[in-house]
Amino acid sequence: MGIEFSSVVDTPRDEVFDWHSRPGAILRLIPPWQPMNVVAEADSLESGTAVLGLPGGLRWISRHSPEDYDPPARFVDELSHDGLLSRPATVIGSWRHEHRFDVVDEFRTRVTDRVDTPVPGRFLTQTFRYRHRQLADDLASHRWSHAQGIRPATVAVTGSSGLVGTALTAFLSTGGYQVVRLVRRQPQGPDERRWDPQDPAPDLLEGVDAVVHLAGASIAGRFTDSHKAAIRDSRIEPTRRLAELAARTPNGPATFVSASAIGLYGYDRGDTPLDENASRGTGFLADVVADWEAAAHPAEKRGLRVVHVRTGIVQTPRGGTLQLMRPLFASGLGGRLGDGRQWFSWIDIDDLLEVYHRALTDPALNGPVNAVAPQPVRNEEYTRVLASVLHRPALLPVPGFGPRLLLGDEGAREVAQADQFVVPKALIDAGHRFRRPDLEASLRHQLGHILEES
Repeated sequence: MGIEFSSVVDTPRDEVFDWHSRPGAILRLIPPWQPMNVVAEADSLESGTAVLGLPGGLRWISRHSPEDYDPPARFVDELSHDGLLSRPATVIGSWRHEHRFDVVDEFRTRVTDRVDTPVPGRFLTQTFRYRHRQLADDLASHRWSHAQGIRPATVAVTGSSGLVGTALTAFLSTGGYQVVRLVRRQPQGPDERRWDPQDPAPDLLEGVDAVVHLAGASIAGRFTDSHKAAIRDSRIEPTRRLAELAARTPNGPATFVSASAIGLYGYDRGDTPLDENASRGTGFLADVVADWEAAAHPAEKRGLRVVHVRTGIVQTPRGGTLQLMRPLFASGLGGRLGDGRQWFSWIDIDDLLEVYHRALTDPALNGPVNAVAPQPVRNEEYTRVLASVLHRPALLPVPGFGPRLLLGDEGAREVAQADQFVVPKALIDAGHRFRRPDLEASLRHQLGHILEES
């Protein structure tokens, strides 16, 4: 029983082992389709303990084995039977996971995962296809930045506990960056600083090389006056104050990367390709995004390199549109929205992390950057591909009144029914490599239907 899965990565063994030892590694390797979250990371591969949260308040407690620790060749973790909330150990019986790293040559490493457990290997194959692909892609991204002569630096991140922020901080820290989380509560460790969006402390950004500003109220929800105020108020003034602080901090950041959105282009642009030079559209979101980007001007005025990441519809089952649609399509109740002809400008969440990484490390990247896949699709194609990946029919079109019931007329028009053909011209011109530019490949990776040769 169990599984042994092996692959070769184009990275020296010491670097591969170091990647696994850094904060965020376990989060980067947990498949997003699994109902599991990181409660506590192990503080050591030699003798630490990791705790993962499961539905129903259960805990997966994994202890590292000191006697099997042999850096940089091997480390081992085992499912613990201790604790009242460790019922997985009772159900599964046992789980011993050996992580082995063998030198292929000075530039390549064979990574092998061997799991001894009563669970049949066929139930684990997708998990390890995902893990090995994530590892190889993350290492390749950091290898690229190092090849440009760019070394890990100190990056301050707002919104670090959100969907994108959680993934981005894990990606950066495993790559050797020092990540400082700007949090609104009291800091709980040396990697956190308290940030008051209305009145940031004068020394908040001291010693920081770059800022990634992600914080902002979720757009999802009915477009009531109060919800629209929350969307706007959580973005405009906090961004302006943070940009002003970055501009006047003597030993502060040289780069200011701020989240933005393709909502700038308006909600009804039809078949017109929209690159970063396209005109601003109309509507509430277009107005908010325009003011949001303008709020970062104080940093740009003082000579900081400012990048606005205009994000499309992020694909991950951990949140956003895909999280909402997955159960409907899995039960055979999914379908196109209206006539399905509206353009859907999407991006795989790992490609979005790559865009932020590029914005941090490429000095030639300035101003607005469309963070979308180079192959947008129409809603009807998105529906067909998602249904195909999940092996379900998609025969029930969603009538237009459905989104209006949930989001109101304005929210449905600007979010659910938006028609935008957005293209990532700035990234293409920069020679940027997308991990998953194809929708089917993205959905297979994010939902656990990875093809062996894909």
